[in-house]
Amino acid sequence: MAERPGQLRRIGGGISQLLEKICGFSRRCVFRVLSMGPLPNHLAFIMDGNRRYAKKRGLEDGSGHKAGFSALMSMLQYCYELGIKYVTIYAFSIDNFRRKPEEVESLMDLMLEKINSLLEKESIVHQYGIRVYFIGNLALLNDQVRAAAEKVMNATAKNSRVVLLVCIAYNSTDEIVQAVKKSCIEASGNYKHGDTESGIEGMDMEKQEKRIQLVEIEENMQMSVAPDPDILIRSSGETRLSNFLLWQTGNSQLCSPAALWPEIGLRHLVWAILNFQRNYSYLEKRKKQL
Repeated sequence: MAERPGQLRRIGGGISQLLEKICGFSRRCVFRVLSMGPLPNHLAFIMDGNRRYAKKRGLEDGSGHKAGFSALMSMLQYCYELGIKYVTIYAFSIDNFRRKPEEVESLMDLMLEKINSLLEKESIVHQYGIRVYFIGNLALLNDQVRAAAEKVMNATAKNSRVVLLVCIAYNSTDEIVQAVKKSCIEASGNYKHGDTESGIEGMDMEKQEKRIQLVEIEENMQMSVAPDPDILIRSSGETRLSNFLLWQTGNSQLCSPAALWPEIGLRHLVWAILNFQRNYSYLEKRKKQL
């Protein structure tokens, strides 16, 4: 009788492993079918609904964001298995700094924990050979988070299978403004790295206007390390872009599943890709017209 609980645990573990294998096989079959059509090269996610998820389930503060991180890891796995090269996530907006100081501090602590976890040997970053970029005004972060982000970028610099772009202390307005400033300074011949303000003072903008080309601004965008997203997915049913990748998503397929971010799953990704494939000819035609 004393061995029964142990036997039950072993049986339960065996069943769990069997179900995991069945799910993995089914997922590979679905991905094989999807790969018969055009696949996106770049997916972008607005991870909306973490706080509502926690409130909905009566969980403590921060639990929703932890569940959201698990959902992100699953999504990265699916993208890797599908052969999707680039994944961009909207992790923390510049506007989020306006939240209550204790909430911002809690999010920074959680962010530090999750960023450091990417350096662990068993992390998905090392398992799948993911290169990580942190995109945004990193100077707004506290010293610990900024140092951790730089450490991860350096540690993954030689990885190339998948590229993960984490937009943190970011919004599109800031990215565009900084790119234009840098382009103006470069055009003036007074560009000094890290000194965007002093180079603009005293410039005759009328004389410089014709010398600055669109391609130069695009090259100075922080997101220039990746092609424009093919699909932008925002969870929780919201259809707003919230100042995210405004420059890059003019010809992206938009998808707004009703699920909150921690609830996002394989079926939502499959549906987004099927819609992308259905509209692929139109989207490609639009790109060629530019």
